[in-house]
Amino acid sequence: MSQTTRASVLVAPKQFELRELEIPSIGPDAGLLKLEACGVCGSDVHGWQRLAPGPRILGHENVGIVAQIGPEAARRWNVKEGDRVALEEYVPCGACRWCRTEDFRFCDQTDFSGPGQRLWYGSTPLDVSPALWGGYSEYMYMHPNAVVHRMPTGVPAAHAAAFLPFSNGVEWAYRYGDVGLGKSILIQGPGQQGLACVIAAREAGAARIIVSGLGRDARRLEIARKLGAHATVDIESEDLVARVRDETGGDGVDVVVNVSGGRGAVAQAIAVAAKRSTVVLAAPGSEEISVGSVGRRNLSLKWAHGHSYASVELAIQMIASGKYPMEEISTHTFGLSQVADAIQAVAGEGAPGAIHVSVIP
Repeated sequence: MSQTTRASVLVAPKQFELRELEIPSIGPDAGLLKLEACGVCGSDVHGWQRLAPGPRILGHENVGIVAQIGPEAARRWNVKEGDRVALEEYVPCGACRWCRTEDFRFCDQTDFSGPGQRLWYGSTPLDVSPALWGGYSEYMYMHPNAVVHRMPTGVPAAHAAAFLPFSNGVEWAYRYGDVGLGKSILIQGPGQQGLACVIAAREAGAARIIVSGLGRDARRLEIARKLGAHATVDIESEDLVARVRDETGGDGVDVVVNVSGGRGAVAQAIAVAAKRSTVVLAAPGSEEISVGSVGRRNLSLKWAHGHSYASVELAIQMIASGKYPMEEISTHTFGLSQVADAIQAVAGEGAPGAIHVSVIP
């Protein structure tokens, strides 16, 4: 095996440099991943606009083959060299109160707003040894506390790399929103995570799935219908509140998941919520709302962050099932020298029609 790896390093805002970096020696409790694909998250669109916390390798939707693994890590993760795995972005401490529950994503070690060293794939800088903390690289370090999932071998790499946005859909629609048999749901925003919410709601048995978007989202709304949405709404040409009321016989929806970031979307979510309902704020914009607008309703507002281990496992099962047209969702792939192009495509400023985009080292 080569002693170095090529990696696309963010060296200045919106500026990448292809570098040769040293491949570290692997201890008994760690591993080394040979990347097959790394999905481009919407957070990378924001992440590449700033250099803080320093030069780093972006990319945290990582799928690959275990190239090296220490004996302790092999026992802990129950994997061996040659196995195909997916890594979550979180590198928790493993010992705090949050790490002892499914909420390990709230571990202080994964919180970049706090003091001290923070570990997060795709965000940790090069000066934190051993530097290989991101998926826009040929190889990546598997930290002893990495959260590892087995990935079926028959899934194309670019499809497999969508496991994290799919897991967010499961977490937000199913686990936070509690969508289930006979319930209705509105999903605001038909991006990769909004479409994942559609799949999660369909799998959970929702009776009515409605997806809203803008005029430029026509293709994505079409895909939403293919995935199982019963109705879609272009909010630039239709009154969302009136349409949702019409679709639900005047009752409103049991669950709303806001992944739009649009101004006024939270107020609309509250307006269409049924008398007993849950509004999940996964990506709300900056907005003030009137508490008095809730009225006589049993309404829960939940701020959603990331995903749980269980949601990732469910997401991998859904991708591997073959039930869904992944080629309609995983639309573009780019090489290591094209990371900027990949991020621009996700931002809607590059290759047209992008939904989920992957970098293939």
